[in-house]
Amino acid sequence: MEERYIASVDLGSSKIALTVAKVSGDDIQVIFYREKPSQGIRNSAVFNPKKAAAPIREVISEAENELKIKILQVVVGLPRCDVRQEVNCAKVTRSNPDESITAEEVESLKSIARDQYPLQDPEHEQIYGAIAQSYSEDENFQLIESDIIGVISETFEGNFKLFIGKRSAVKTIDNVFNDLEIAVSRKYFTPGAIAKAVLTEDEMENGVALVDFGGGVTSVSIYKGKILRHYASIPFGGKVITSDIRSECSITENMAENLKMAFGACQPDRLQTLGEKIIQIEGDVEGYKQIPVYFLSEIITARCHEIIDAILYEIQESGFADSLRSGMVITGGAANMANLANMIKDLSGYTVRLGLPRPLFSASGCPGVIEASATTSVGMLLSAKADGVSSCIDAPVSEQPMEEEVPVEEVETLPEPAGPAIPENASEGSLFGEEELPKPEKKPAKPAKKPSRLMVRWASIQRSFTKTLDNFYDKVNNDDNETEER
Repeated sequence: MEERYIASVDLGSSKIALTVAKVSGDDIQVIFYREKPSQGIRNSAVFNPKKAAAPIREVISEAENELKIKILQVVVGLPRCDVRQEVNCAKVTRSNPDESITAEEVESLKSIARDQYPLQDPEHEQIYGAIAQSYSEDENFQLIESDIIGVISETFEGNFKLFIGKRSAVKTIDNVFNDLEIAVSRKYFTPGAIAKAVLTEDEMENGVALVDFGGGVTSVSIYKGKILRHYASIPFGGKVITSDIRSECSITENMAENLKMAFGACQPDRLQTLGEKIIQIEGDVEGYKQIPVYFLSEIITARCHEIIDAILYEIQESGFADSLRSGMVITGGAANMANLANMIKDLSGYTVRLGLPRPLFSASGCPGVIEASATTSVGMLLSAKADGVSSCIDAPVSEQPMEEEVPVEEVETLPEPAGPAIPENASEGSLFGEEELPKPEKKPAKPAKKPSRLMVRWASIQRSFTKTLDNFYDKVNNDDNETEER
């Protein structure tokens, strides 16, 4: 069975993650996973392509040296912030109403809904994805995609939710990988990819809120009936917690991030003995700085409370707040903080669990890929595998349109231009002999251009002036002749 390699790049606000997997049939083996601190990325969108390319180049070089391969193309995720959702419908009348509806027809209907939607600002907006909410045909309504395929009907229509983001955010991703001379084989709207890696079929069927705590963005995805029903993004995440720790404790940002990862916890009253500990940091000028873990937890809890309030507001706005039978699933790097799940449960009343990548792959030697921070990378791998994305070590197919081939029988064959005929009695010393050669046929002269009014007027003036001047000279000559005769 033919093996292929798939590489995914997670462009996060706090980290860049590269994951490489070897796929053989249904078997997926992750053979490389590594994270690097990101640069030039804010709120999951690239704002400085030159800075963003540096850590990507570094981690890709490490993967190539370790795996002894050359990565030529990757899959990446689209930005998660500044994304709005709209609704559009599409309906088609089938040319073969006596046959069953095929999956190709369903995809064509989705393309129609996506392509015909009137964007408010087409030069600056782009549709990131389209999710079918329901289908209907001549006799049945509220069908899902698996139900509409195979139905016999004259017409069918679909209701779609479109997710629209900034076109410039997509262009900057292309600029980054163009500088690296690496092709982007697929761009994924990540909420669907993360759901593949984290959620179970029962959770998506019964209703669940998937919350991804990223560094610069916290996203909320509502699933019900195995369909993405609502999406919202909150423009802050784990990095604002780090910023608060840095300012309140008067330490560097790197030290604040390390403290958050090592001792970060919510609800200081539940820390028990850990809350009594004091972290001692060696300073350059002031000697040692002491930070109580209880005080650190108070800083984290205050900011997490704001983020959770924003999450619950988005869930309420979705209209599915009372339909989440499976509660909430939290994932992402910041989701690992102690007591965060308990805090969300206390404030919301939902059941909450930590979302880790499901065991759909093997990952010996790559322990980081089974953590909550790797769910986006794993989700894109699973999506790329299902979509049949070509191997990352293969040269990408050129996206330039090929010239249309003209059938041989339709090509008009023109006779070659014949040179002047050489007479039979041409002498050896001359090129063509002494006989007069046939003169080449003259091409018809091009019709003279009609003179402009200005040219006609100037020619008339010029003729009048010349005639006047000639009359003057004639008169002068006549006068001279008469004088001589006298």
